[in-house]
Amino acid sequence: MKRYKVGIIGATGMVGQRLITLLHNHPWFEISLLAASKSSAGKPYEEAVLGRWMMATPLPEPIKPMMVVDAAEKQRIADAVDFIFCAVSLPRKETRALEEAFAKLGLPVISNNSACRMVDDVPMIIPEINADHARLIKAQKKRLGTDRGFIVVKPNCSIQSYVPALHALMDFHPSALNVCTYQAVSGAGRTLATWPEMNANVIPFIGGEEEKSEQEPSKVWGQLSAEEDSVIASHFPRISAQCLRVPVEDGHLAAVSVEFENPPTREEILSRWANFRTLPQELKLPSAPDPFLIYTEEDNRPQPALDAEAGNGMAITIGRLREDPLMDWRFVCLSHNTLRGAAGGSVLTAELLCAQGYITHKI
Repeated sequence: MKRYKVGIIGATGMVGQRLITLLHNHPWFEISLLAASKSSAGKPYEEAVLGRWMMATPLPEPIKPMMVVDAAEKQRIADAVDFIFCAVSLPRKETRALEEAFAKLGLPVISNNSACRMVDDVPMIIPEINADHARLIKAQKKRLGTDRGFIVVKPNCSIQSYVPALHALMDFHPSALNVCTYQAVSGAGRTLATWPEMNANVIPFIGGEEEKSEQEPSKVWGQLSAEEDSVIASHFPRISAQCLRVPVEDGHLAAVSVEFENPPTREEILSRWANFRTLPQELKLPSAPDPFLIYTEEDNRPQPALDAEAGNGMAITIGRLREDPLMDWRFVCLSHNTLRGAAGGSVLTAELLCAQGYITHKI
């Protein structure tokens, strides 16, 4: 198979680094360009991240000498690759302007940023849940005036632990959801070593996170409009979220209580989770975990230290299913926030879009 030439915009940050670890030996994708801010541009990548490589695995040898390009050189980037992953740290308006500029130059953009998530014609995709939302791309291309370029975003990392678990139960019509997320420091682009304030501490506030956790699932679960130019948001379940930062390196936990219109039995819930197979598994996409949802019977699981890497960090681990005295059922979910929730989810989305023909080779 001819590999796609890929660029990473924001390559020196935590998500950009994670993308490098996932892509340097990818069977479909070849890293052809690394871009970052002016302060890193013109340097070999090894020099640009000297003293701040945050991954547990070593920097891949072929990546070390690659020269970092200035992310502002949009035409140069567009000429060099088939599509890009974008993981920049810019203000919201600047991020949207940058991603739309790349799209207008004919580049598909797989975004890890939040700037375009709620734009009507931008698909916000969890591949196992709403792959059909990719049909918005046609309307988006028309708006942007491009034949080839478009933007697809991945949702907030914190929702990707509990939304998949609940999605498998949607035929029981969940009506209300109360969730508290316990989020790792890597979700803020930090490590425990670089964030001493987190040592033996919990911060009960993450700016904007609760709003995203309550709003974004409505778009993920929404239905395409008749014109397929927007998503009609789902009004159910209603969601109340609290988000806490905890002293954990990787892995977001979610404690969930849910009320159903048609409450399922324990056996029905476990059966839905055990048999939840979707399009990425059917297509055998390289990054698709199989199984996607994993239920563990131990009372003290899931744990980030033990379960965040399940399915190469792409599976969702669920535990502690029990009846809830105020609602119907409660359980705990775990996802790896920089793999499933960020870089890995973006790579899986790109694989899906390639398999569906939305991303093509330039030549």
